[in-house]
Amino acid sequence: MTATTILLLASGSLTLAFAAALAAYPEARISNGTLQVDLLLPDAQNGYYRGTRFDWSGAISSLQFKGHEYFGKWFDRYDPKIHDAIMGPVEEFLSNGMGLGYEEAKPGESFVKIGVGALRKPEEPAFRQFATYDITDGGKWTINKGPDFVEFTHELSDTLGYAYVYKKTVRLAPGKPEMVLEHSLRNTGKKPISTSVYEHNFYMLDHQPAGPDYSVRFPFEVRPQADLRGLAEARGKEFTYLKELQEGQHVFTAMDGFGETARDYDIRVENRKAGIGVRQTSNRPMAKLVFWSIRTTVCPEAFIDLRVEPGQEAKWRINYEFYTLPQ
Repeated sequence: MTATTILLLASGSLTLAFAAALAAYPEARISNGTLQVDLLLPDAQNGYYRGTRFDWSGAISSLQFKGHEYFGKWFDRYDPKIHDAIMGPVEEFLSNGMGLGYEEAKPGESFVKIGVGALRKPEEPAFRQFATYDITDGGKWTINKGPDFVEFTHELSDTLGYAYVYKKTVRLAPGKPEMVLEHSLRNTGKKPISTSVYEHNFYMLDHQPAGPDYSVRFPFEVRPQADLRGLAEARGKEFTYLKELQEGQHVFTAMDGFGETARDYDIRVENRKAGIGVRQTSNRPMAKLVFWSIRTTVCPEAFIDLRVEPGQEAKWRINYEFYTLPQ
């Protein structure tokens, strides 16, 4: 038996063990005959993710296309209340970098994280994005499932004048390697909802380590704003790694260069060794672009700004196209 064979068997055992562990949590599988997608479902008592950073709906533990995997467990330590112990394309809503209503809430009162619920504000000097706050009102989740879609609805009643009905549908295109996240946010409260939302994809293309085999491409000349410390660089419209990231290394930077139309929300992540890629687009323009990566995951993060007046509704879409690279 070769060392490679032993490694593959060990990897397979770990994958099977992880799959068995996931089976203990509420989940759903959808397929259109081309894509097979496993989703983790929101559940306050038994859900895989019970943190207060990310929206609880639409987390994907596995997406397979032609035998290739696009998502998965990228972190080592798991606890349902760790802020980023979550997989797949998940979203976080922030208002001026904080929870909705955080600044006006007094200690002991509640503020809002959309897709999570109402959270108690403790006595603290500033909002902690990566903290897990006490949930005072988890709202009401309704889940509607079909063979090729899952629709999540989250309703939150009045919290300091903020209330909403938030819907997200994960839908697969008939017979195509395409997935769309359809969103709507209806303001049922008394105050305007001003927020931004970003997509944290946690891409893991066939579990390849972040390194020179990856490229991230945009339709504009991308300009990283931080010192990349010799780990990565921008080459015109392409962002790539100069070396394979090792344990403990990371790349993090804001990026400029995009315009004010949805045409620039067009991101391609490809891995030459795996021979696969994914294209991510939207019907809304980017308001901000961040790139974050460690060895196990590659994450362009595109932000969208929203302002929803009382009684009004905002809608937006994120589209994914999965493909193989020419040989």
